[in-house]
Amino acid sequence: MVDGPVLETSEYLTRQSTLLSQLDVNSILLIPTNPKQVRTHDVYFPFRPSSDILYLSGWDEPSSLFAAKHNGIEWETALFVQDNDELAERWEGRRVGVDGAAEKWPVDKGYDWNERTKILQNWLISSKSVFIQQGLDPQLDQLVQDEVTKSSRIKTTTGVGPTTVVDPSQMIAEMRMRKSESEISLMRSAAKIASSAHILAMKSTLGETTEFNLQSIIESTFTMNQSTPSYSSIVAGGDNATILHYHKNNSIIESGELVLIDAGCEINGYASDITRTWPVNGKFSAPQKEIYELVLKAQTDAIAECRAGKYWSDPHKAAVTTLAYGLLELGILTCSTSEALGNDFDGRVREFFMHGTSHSLGLDVHDVGMTKPPGDPNGRMLEPGMVITVEPGLYFPKWVEGMDFDSKYLGIGIRIEDDVLITDGDPIILTNDCPKTVVDIESTIGRDL
Repeated sequence: MVDGPVLETSEYLTRQSTLLSQLDVNSILLIPTNPKQVRTHDVYFPFRPSSDILYLSGWDEPSSLFAAKHNGIEWETALFVQDNDELAERWEGRRVGVDGAAEKWPVDKGYDWNERTKILQNWLISSKSVFIQQGLDPQLDQLVQDEVTKSSRIKTTTGVGPTTVVDPSQMIAEMRMRKSESEISLMRSAAKIASSAHILAMKSTLGETTEFNLQSIIESTFTMNQSTPSYSSIVAGGDNATILHYHKNNSIIESGELVLIDAGCEINGYASDITRTWPVNGKFSAPQKEIYELVLKAQTDAIAECRAGKYWSDPHKAAVTTLAYGLLELGILTCSTSEALGNDFDGRVREFFMHGTSHSLGLDVHDVGMTKPPGDPNGRMLEPGMVITVEPGLYFPKWVEGMDFDSKYLGIGIRIEDDVLITDGDPIILTNDCPKTVVDIESTIGRDL
């Protein structure tokens, strides 16, 4: 059993205080965890708790709720959890229980999950507004809706009961964007494990292989290092690498083809996200090398824009610009520069690079907080403590008709992705242990064979 949350209690309490200071004292806060997901019949997928309940309390058991209410003097926090039950625990695993939640977790009280309706009804009666993440617990959603409807219908002179429902997700997202030193430490660890997994896959490759063999090497490395995949691994050989979200991972990769592996792991909820592309025979062909070097230059130029005070869109603009000029130089694009770039970096280059360059990273692999402020096409500014990915790519599928350029590039799909920490100075590449230059990759492939 886990003895308590991963981070220091003081860090969770600071997060809770920061959030609760934004709420009216006549409100309550309800943050449910994710529901268990059915795989088939009575078999479930591995449980992954809500990132927000992890962020606020470190709690990772199913059927639970982080809650807070004001007692007239100060905020009181609580976890509603499944209590100890010997029979259930013999089937499903040990539970912390109500007493354990109150004693070892950063909350004032623990309550039985099965008593939440009765307890929360009393909370709701004395509140004016409810800050709740809806859509995760239908029973909780209905309870809140019933109380709001009742309050609106009764219209008592005392104003008993809630009349307003507010989603606190954006408040929490603003907090989660900037990582603390302890969070960055966990992300460094996840990055090191993921880097070692990619390196082992490279070392284990020389000649014809299979996607599922490389996937097993990657994911067994995660498991041996007490981590789990932070998303479904993409292991795409040959033309499969031109499919952005390829997940079959069941094809033979022939000698002379490239393999693109997009795979990361998470530690205590904090994710890494790496993509590397390499030739399984150990040597880039001339066309493969041309495209690879272009994508690598685009990534280098984009990472140079990952600085505090730069806009979220600046790394993407840098990558698109480099790729557009490179495709023109290679003769893959034969249009004007303005047509290649487009009015908003959406020109013909997007035929071969159709996704974004970056996303935020943290407790979610596609983390929160990077939505554009209203009316600002450049997005928010980058700030110290943010962690983002930088992942340009180029894709030339054989299976798409009308590809009007030299056929030597067909079947090539290349993406290079690293995790980048924004600082007060130069960006820090958390995944820097993982080889990505042509020389380093070619010298790594097949070393364990």
